[in-house]
Amino acid sequence: MPPPPATSAAVAAQHLESFLPRLTTLSHYKQFHARLLTSSRLHSDPFLRARFLDRLALSAHPAALPHALLLLRSLPSPATNDFNAAIRGLAASPHPARSLLLLAGRLLPSPSPPPPRLDALSLSFALKASARCSDGPTTLQLHALVVRLGCAPDVRLITTLVDSYAKCGDLASARKVFDEMIVRDVASWNALLAGLAQGTEPNLALALFHRLAGSFHELPPREAPNELTIIAALSACAQIGSLQDGLYVHEFARKIGFSSNVRVCNALIDMYSKCCSLGPALEVFHSIKREDRTLVSYNTAIQAVSMHGHGEDALRLFDEMPTCIEPDEVTYIAVLGGCNHAGLVDDGLRVFHGMRVPPNVKHYGAVVDLLGRAGRLAEAYDTIKSMPFPADIVLWQTLLGASKKHGDVELAELAATNLAELGSNVDGDYVLLSNVYASKARWSDVGRVRDTMRNNDVQKVPGFSYTEISGVMHKFINGDRDHPKWQEIYKALEGIVSRISELGYEPETSNVLHDIGEEEKQHALCYHSEKLAIAFGLIATPPGETLRVIKNLRICGDCHLVAKLISKAYGRVIVIRDRARFHRFEDGNCSCRDYW
Repeated sequence: MPPPPATSAAVAAQHLESFLPRLTTLSHYKQFHARLLTSSRLHSDPFLRARFLDRLALSAHPAALPHALLLLRSLPSPATNDFNAAIRGLAASPHPARSLLLLAGRLLPSPSPPPPRLDALSLSFALKASARCSDGPTTLQLHALVVRLGCAPDVRLITTLVDSYAKCGDLASARKVFDEMIVRDVASWNALLAGLAQGTEPNLALALFHRLAGSFHELPPREAPNELTIIAALSACAQIGSLQDGLYVHEFARKIGFSSNVRVCNALIDMYSKCCSLGPALEVFHSIKREDRTLVSYNTAIQAVSMHGHGEDALRLFDEMPTCIEPDEVTYIAVLGGCNHAGLVDDGLRVFHGMRVPPNVKHYGAVVDLLGRAGRLAEAYDTIKSMPFPADIVLWQTLLGASKKHGDVELAELAATNLAELGSNVDGDYVLLSNVYASKARWSDVGRVRDTMRNNDVQKVPGFSYTEISGVMHKFINGDRDHPKWQEIYKALEGIVSRISELGYEPETSNVLHDIGEEEKQHALCYHSEKLAIAFGLIATPPGETLRVIKNLRICGDCHLVAKLISKAYGRVIVIRDRARFHRFEDGNCSCRDYW
């Protein structure tokens, strides 16, 4: 039988609904709202009303969401879908906490009419809001509601719960919820993988990925890895600098047909560059067809060359961006960083003054760093004072670092005072100021700063380095004797010092900012963590193999000199990733050209 003919009311509703995708301005939304009122459909057609509310609440127009909330409050008996549209809009807005307040209002007893009941969508949108707010206690309360309302079997909702716990930093709860899921899909795996990778457990993320990849052929189709799985795993590799794992993930991506996916390629560029392998990173970038490259592709490639000290290449990539791709805030941060690391002050200032987006505090911070590294401290300070908004902690820390580099005690004290007024109480502030005083042999001031540090219960973060040998990470701290081969490493160091002394090496004891004797200073320098990592790499790898070291702090001047001389004496390429940038040592030279 043919379907019954549609009624005139149904046809009218379909006609109205067809206008929804065409609503683009606030005037359009108000006209549509008026049409719903005059046709009585605002109350008689809850489905169309909810669709309109949803579109209105998610509109990019700044006045659209407030209008949606006014509409919601005008309804005598709003339905669950009406509230869900508002919760969803608020969760995606710049003020996601308001979504949680709206939800809380629905849970309170109220006079008639009773508030609409919550459903899985209500909780899902609220969980997204709590994730954006990093509100762990609220996520826990929402979890209780999920159980109380019997929504636990909803795979999508539980996946959102895993994601919310992970983004709130509660990785243990995220894992527990994931492990308790009876049915999982690839989104569940991706939520946990991304949470672990971007949180504090990248090694666990890789272990989970290996478990998933190892059972790939046994997985049901709903759990088969996709491009987001690959991206999460690559993010974990980038965070810990594990090239071996990165190569494995890349090969797995090839095997399942995602290695040409643009988003995967972008993640590969990031992974290779952060694993001290700029060449493969650029190979991946150039393998993407020009017409397929996205803004993220260019941003990631520019950031890669910038961090490796190739400022000219960063500028060239920036200039090569097609006109159809508009640079954003991230683009300019990356380009300014490249100019900063390469000492291209004039180019950096030209880029900054030619920005096509409003500069934010990070862009000003990059300019302060650019000028400060070049010794133009007065201009750096003037830049801070000329900003249209107050300077944050990072800006004053940048100026303090520049003052330390150039030995400007007065400016260092000014920066430290501003940091104290802003409530900064991290070890780096004290260490930098102490080092400025130590460089001028003002030991009483050094003692005063260290006493303040102790009184404020601030502990200095210990320096450590690690290197990957045959897929295994080896971690070293200064003066480390915990490594199983520490005696061999120390013996190797003795040989290294003897060999590079023939090339003119003399310990740069000025880098030891303590009031101790010359011999003690030389001993303190000898066993820095990066030297131990390099020495171990020399005895644990075949001749000619590139050594890669990752350090949590900035490399010191003596270690930088030693790495240059080792690269020449032993014919090795050594790549060190420190807190700020990459240094590639080859044949006695460094990619930073001693500007760092």
